[in-house]
Amino acid sequence: MATTAFALLQKLDEKLCHALGCINRPVSDFSAWKITAVTLAPENAREALKNASNQSTLQVEIQNRLAIPVLFPNLEISLTDTDESEIKIIQLAPDEWLPNIWKEANPDFLRQGAPSGEIFQSELKLLLPQNAAGYRVRIFYP
Repeated sequence: MATTAFALLQKLDEKLCHALGCINRPVSDFSAWKITAVTLAPENAREALKNASNQSTLQVEIQNRLAIPVLFPNLEISLTDTDESEIKIIQLAPDEWLPNIWKEANPDFLRQGAPSGEIFQSELKLLLPQNAAGYRVRIFYP
């Protein structure tokens, strides 16, 4: 019964929004997102010892936990040194961190938002500073 009532209210909301000329977009609720897994690893451990560049792969898995579509968040990767001091911040917009296959299948993803319950897995190539020893990943809305 709650699902039916919600669907009816959502249709009423769409009609009101259309009549009033407002922009109907998904909600932006960072609490909707759950970071389920994050891993940062050198691309090739043997080459990392020989090569001055510190190319790494960040694997991130996040999920929309709400029962409604939610606006995609930005990702922020905060790199720290051995003293836990922040040395670099990398911010990625949704079109930078979402998998290309998913973006191609959903070309209007920025307007429609993330479907309910959807899990997104991304693999990102990053060039890290040599003194990077730790990292934190968070989601945010600009």
